[in-house]
Amino acid sequence: MKMNPLGRTGIEVSELCLGTMTYGTQTAEADAHTQIDMALDAGINFLDAAEMYPVNPVSAETQGRTEEIIGTWFARTGRRGDVVLATKHAGAGPKHIRDGVGISAASVPVAIEGSLRRLQTDVIDLYQLHWPNRGSYMFRQNWTYDPSKQDYADTMAHMEEVLDALQREVDKGRIRAFGLSNESAWGTAQWLRIAAEKGGPRVASIQNEYSLLCRLFDTDLAELCVNEDVGLLAFSPLAAGLLTGKYQGGAVPEGSRMTFVGNLGGRKSDRVFDAVDAYLDIADRHGLDPVHMALAFTVQRPFTCSSIFGATTTDQLTRILKGADLRLSDEVMAEINAAHKAHPMPY
Repeated sequence: MKMNPLGRTGIEVSELCLGTMTYGTQTAEADAHTQIDMALDAGINFLDAAEMYPVNPVSAETQGRTEEIIGTWFARTGRRGDVVLATKHAGAGPKHIRDGVGISAASVPVAIEGSLRRLQTDVIDLYQLHWPNRGSYMFRQNWTYDPSKQDYADTMAHMEEVLDALQREVDKGRIRAFGLSNESAWGTAQWLRIAAEKGGPRVASIQNEYSLLCRLFDTDLAELCVNEDVGLLAFSPLAAGLLTGKYQGGAVPEGSRMTFVGNLGGRKSDRVFDAVDAYLDIADRHGLDPVHMALAFTVQRPFTCSSIFGATTTDQLTRILKGADLRLSDEVMAEINAAHKAHPMPY
């Protein structure tokens, strides 16, 4: 498994990262532990979680269960040192997590303390902010995105105070590195600038959606991340399962995400199935598993640090791992780009 630098932190992570957001809902604890074992055996050293997980659905009753399951794996195996562990501060939204308020200097140590307890560890390798306080254009919000109501002074003050709080956690040894999620190029640039000018941990990574079907990252964020050594952690590289082809022709497999989230978080659209067909055709003509092609595309992009995939079952994980070292030819990449031009932004 190829290893990549996590920003300028000195930490090396595998180019594939095991996502864990279904642990505790769709994926039972025993199966989750088996998945972690399988991933490490395949050379993956990177796990991504969040304090708000699991999903499908998100609920007050299960919140934090994903981290707890990872924690019981650490306790059972004693292999904490074999894993680069990432998790996230929830931020504004879920009312059952600190009453849904945004990220602040006061909430950072509280959130970290809770994650450390559930994870049964004394350090988080990569601590990420799940959502910007000022809002985001991710998750299909780009179609109506309007930043004109943002308050510049408040945003700057917020970033400064949160970086101060994160630095205190670094100094205590409770976190090693800092990352963003669902961020923009402008926002990432401000976090970098303030850290350089006033102190605090430097942004190491940005976890945004990226796949054959969602290529918002390809322009401004790509340029920023290449020049500033901020690695993309690509989430939903299989587009919530769409790129497997399992939803084509109106199919909804039992237990799949679409049985829980009918529109796949806004990804299901009139145009998306034609786009999926185009990519399935490329894979078929080149003798590729479409799952392997979709993942390989993300890790071959020049700004990607690691691609975060999820597997509800061990069978799905087995399939994914069989293509872990695939590299796509220039011919395939050219055909992918042609399909992207023909089917841009299908959701």
